[in-house]
Amino acid sequence: MAKKVAVIGAGVSGLISLKCCVDEGLEPTCFERTEDIGGLWRFKENVEDGRASIYQSVITNTSKEMSCFSDFPMPEDFPNFLHNSKLLEYFRIFAKKFDLLKYIQFQTTVLSVKKCPDFSSSGQWEVVTESKGQERSAIFDAIMVCSGHHILPRIPLELFPERFKGQHFHSRQYKNPEGFEGKRILVIGIGNSASDIAVELSKKASQVFLSTRQGSWVLGRISDNGYPWDMVLHTRFRAMLQNVLPRAVQKWMLEQQMNQWFNHENYGLEPQNKYLMKESVLNDDLPSRILYGAIKVKTRVTELTETSAIFEDGTVEEDIDVIVFATGYTFSFPFLEDSLVKVEDNMVSLYKYIFPPHLEKATFACIGLIQPLGSIFPTVELQARWVTRVFKGLCTLPSESAMMEDIIKRHKNRIDLFGESQSQILQTKYIDYLDELAAEIGAKPDLLSLLFKDPKLAVKLYFGPCNSYQYRLVGPGRWEGAKNAILSQKERLLKPLKTRTLEPASNFPVSLLLKILGLLAIALAFFF
Repeated sequence: MAKKVAVIGAGVSGLISLKCCVDEGLEPTCFERTEDIGGLWRFKENVEDGRASIYQSVITNTSKEMSCFSDFPMPEDFPNFLHNSKLLEYFRIFAKKFDLLKYIQFQTTVLSVKKCPDFSSSGQWEVVTESKGQERSAIFDAIMVCSGHHILPRIPLELFPERFKGQHFHSRQYKNPEGFEGKRILVIGIGNSASDIAVELSKKASQVFLSTRQGSWVLGRISDNGYPWDMVLHTRFRAMLQNVLPRAVQKWMLEQQMNQWFNHENYGLEPQNKYLMKESVLNDDLPSRILYGAIKVKTRVTELTETSAIFEDGTVEEDIDVIVFATGYTFSFPFLEDSLVKVEDNMVSLYKYIFPPHLEKATFACIGLIQPLGSIFPTVELQARWVTRVFKGLCTLPSESAMMEDIIKRHKNRIDLFGESQSQILQTKYIDYLDELAAEIGAKPDLLSLLFKDPKLAVKLYFGPCNSYQYRLVGPGRWEGAKNAILSQKERLLKPLKTRTLEPASNFPVSLLLKILGLLAIALAFFF
C-alpha cells in the first residue's frame, strides 16, 4: 500500500489531490514551480515558461454550483460565473479550510520522475527536484501528475507565420486589448479563447476577422428562464435521452437546440460536421459582434503573405496588422519518461484517462488530462478520489489486457462521438464519465432505491442539475451536508442576483386572469 505521495502542481487538480490524499490518510508532498497556488486560474501580467497563462478578462464557462468541490459549496454571495480572480479566491478559501498549504513546496521544479530499481516489487519512484539552485532527490510510493495541459502552444507551421511581417503570437501571450486600437486583426481558431479574444479586441480594433476550419456551435451562459446553461443541460434525464434515442433523433434535437438563440448558418458559424458532439463555444457577445460587423467570420487560412491572409474560399484580406493563433496546445511532461504518458495514433494510452496500463504497480496517475463536456472541477475531484483509493489498496485495476481493451474501445467511441480532430483527443461525455468514476469507489447514487426512500431527492437528482454534491450522498467520503446542498442550490444561485429589493408580487397570476376574461368573452359572444 502506498503511503508517501508526490503531487506535481498546485493548481486545481493538485489542490483537490492533496485533499483526497489527506482524506485517505496518505502523506502527500506537493511540488509547485511558482510561488503560489491556482495554476491556470492565477492571472499574471507576464507569460512564464512552463506555466499556463490566461488573459485578464477570463470568466468561467461553468457555473459555481456545477464547479465547486463536492463537500465545499462556493459562498452564496459569489456570482454564478466567476472572474478568474474570484475563482482563485475560492481556491484560497478551500486550501485554508482544509489546511492544504502546509503540504506544498513552492518554487520547486520537478526535474525527473523515474522508477526505482526495485519498482516491480515496491512500485516506488525517485523524484528529483530543484529549488533555489539546489537539487534534491526523494523516494515516493506514488505519483499524481497535476501539472495541466495548457502550457505548450500549438502553432500550425504550415501557415508559414515567418512570411508575415506584422505582429503574430499565440493566444497564451494575450493579456488585454490595450495597444491594439485601430488595428486589423486576424484570430485563427474557434475555441473559447479565440472567441473571447476576438470579441474583446473588436471593441478596440478597426476590424477583427475570425478564421475557422470547421465552425462551432455557440452557446450563451444564460439558458432557459435565465438559469446558467450547465444547470439546464447537464441533467441525468438529458444524459439518458442521449444514450437511448436513435442517433438521427439526437442529431435533430441537437441542431434545434443549438439554433434556438440564433441561426448558425446565417452567421457563418455552423459546424462542418454539425452532428458531432463537440464542445460548444461559450460566448455571450460573439453573435452580436458579428451582427454589426465588428467581427467577420472567415474560412480556413491557406496562405499568409507579408501583409495579407488568403482563405480557403479564395477571398483575401489585405493590410492585416496582427495575427493571433488561438490554435490550442499539445501536452508535454518533460520530467517524465516518454513511455509513461504518450499519444499514439491520436490516442492517449491511459486507462480512463488516468492510469498507464503497462505498469507492474498502479502507483502513477495523471489528474486532469481530460476535456469533459462540463466542468473540469468535479471531474478531477472524482479522479483523485478514485486514484487515492487505488494507491491505498482499497480499489484495484483490471489486468493490462483489459485496460488496453478499454482504451481502444473508448478511442473508437470518442471518434464516433467527437470526430478525429487533434483537439478532441481528451474529449469525453460528462455525466457518464462522472458516474463511471463514482461507481469505482461506490459513490454513485442509487436512484431507484432513493425513489422509494426519498422521492423528492430522487427527482432532484434525475431531473435537476447533476452537480458534485450527488457524489457525496453515499459511499466513502459521504458528507452529511450533501442532501441540503442539493435542495438549496437554487437559493445560492439566486442570492447574488437579488441585489434590488422588489415589492412582493401578486399571488394571482395575470395570465390566469386573462384566460378567464377570454373565456367569459367567448361565452358572452356565443350567448348573444
